[in-house]
Amino acid sequence: MKKGLLDILKGKFLVSGDAPKNWLFLLFASFLAAMMISSSHQADKKVHEIAELNEQVRSLRSEFVETRRDLQQLKLESSLKHTIASKGLKPSVNPPQKIIVKTEE
Repeated sequence: MKKGLLDILKGKFLVSGDAPKNWLFLLFASFLAAMMISSSHQADKKVHEIAELNEQVRSLRSEFVETRRDLQQLKLESSLKHTIASKGLKPSVNPPQKIIVKTEE
């Protein structure tokens, strides 16, 4: 057992008679390790991209809520009265009348 471990540590399995088989296995294992590392990096990149997009969504959602709130305040009757009063307009005293147009057929 000691001799086999010592041979592996010295690298004799790479120069022995069946070395090409060992080299092919090492190349295959190295290729698989490189693929695994590459896949891991791509997954991490996607996780960071998703986190960044979620942050953008939160920011845009808060901007939307703020804009909607401002719009609702601008649409209030009291806000409109104040805006048109500064331009010299005032609300009508008489209520609006409905006009009915009859068509002859």
